[in-house]
Amino acid sequence: MSATPENTPRQNTQDKRSDTAFFGQPGVLANLFGVELWERFSFYGMQGILLIYLYYTAAQGGLGIDEGVATGIVGAYGGAVYLSTILGAWLADRVLGPERTLFYAAVCVMLGHIALAVLPGLTGVGVGLVLIALGSGGVKANATSLVGSLYDEHDPRRDAGFSLFYMGINIGAFIGPLLTGLLQKEAGFHWGFGAAAVGMALGLAQYAYFRHRLPDETNHVANPLPAGRGARYAVGAVVVLVLIGVLVWADVITADRLSNIVIGISLVAAIAYFAVILADKEVQGVERSRIFAFMPLFVCNVVFWSLYQQQFTVVTIYADKRLDRSLFGWEMPVSWVNSINPIFIIVLAGVFAALWTKLGDRAPATPFKFGAGTALMGVAFFAFLPMPGGQNTAPLIGIVGILLLFTLAELLISPVGLSATTKLAPKKFATQMVGLYFLSIALGTALAGTLAGYYDETDEAPFFIWVGLASVVTGVVVMALNKPIHKLMAGVD
Repeated sequence: MSATPENTPRQNTQDKRSDTAFFGQPGVLANLFGVELWERFSFYGMQGILLIYLYYTAAQGGLGIDEGVATGIVGAYGGAVYLSTILGAWLADRVLGPERTLFYAAVCVMLGHIALAVLPGLTGVGVGLVLIALGSGGVKANATSLVGSLYDEHDPRRDAGFSLFYMGINIGAFIGPLLTGLLQKEAGFHWGFGAAAVGMALGLAQYAYFRHRLPDETNHVANPLPAGRGARYAVGAVVVLVLIGVLVWADVITADRLSNIVIGISLVAAIAYFAVILADKEVQGVERSRIFAFMPLFVCNVVFWSLYQQQFTVVTIYADKRLDRSLFGWEMPVSWVNSINPIFIIVLAGVFAALWTKLGDRAPATPFKFGAGTALMGVAFFAFLPMPGGQNTAPLIGIVGILLLFTLAELLISPVGLSATTKLAPKKFATQMVGLYFLSIALGTALAGTLAGYYDETDEAPFFIWVGLASVVTGVVVMALNKPIHKLMAGVD
């Protein structure tokens, strides 16, 4: 029987886009909202207690790893998450399509949290973090594109839909550390990791039940591999895994080198990306100029993220050892500090969006925003200096103020980063430029782990001064070069 106009794939897609069941948005947005909320709940909930699990003594329920090595592991893991977004995007474009990639990536995340919860010692850490990093990269790479698929390009609800989606991200990021931290404090680390696993399982269950409602195009593989090519990639993947296993066995890849290894991989990959793009003869004129404009923004972004991601390294250590966490006679869990930033994001994101809209053409250009955000991150580290010294004496209101500066810096640079990248990208290398953007975050996040190894809570002023100064100088230089960089951007705001 031939299809009627009411049940063609095109009509089905239009129907799924036209309903207003979820706060005036397509009803299926609730599914993506939910899976991302629970994925961020599990991601930030786990990350809120990961570092202290690594360096706490066995008597405290931890693994007793050296603090510097522990921060390197956390930095390497964070960098690997952003590195794996490239793999997640490639699988979606060439093998599975975005919807299936997101589903299997979410399964991978859940299995990683289960491994952390039930496997003992470093075995659980190794298996768990690898699975979570790979899965989170796949979720990050595809969740946003799936939200975009719910709207046609002229749908006036599009921006509001994305704002609602990102609200889900920050709600998950706020609740996750609260619950996992409380369970860790009252029952032990594995209960906290277990809560992250349960949260991800809830998100995955509701996503699996409603995934059939997504538009049919989300299962489309944009650029499928030629016949027979898949086997070659599979063999290549096996070879890489074997090589990694050999390097681990030979003590070339060790825990204390992990963050530097991720830094090296990210740096080599970024240089290779830039070289390939600039060597292409089709990238000329305006497109070539925009690549050169992107370079200082790339560096600025690396510096920004190398400080911003200290929330999960130095700021966690500070909350554990220097912060007075007493609340009405009860000591709050260390990880609760990680819930402060999401609150500020929820409150201030709309304020910034309204501000840029009101300013219109008078709003600062992208290079100035990048520079200002990076400089402000440096100022946030200077703000640690007047805090009182001593064990658990720093006031809670002080860290709240510092994390407010973190948030203001983030809202200056992060929302415009990916947008600017897509606008500056040559048509032929649109995907590769997005990969470059994520590489800058991977490089900065891994660098955060390495830098944190130089932090000493008994003599912390030099760390805050030099790291803060590097960020301020970088930001000021980019702001000073705002006009020439903007000129190279050739019409892109």
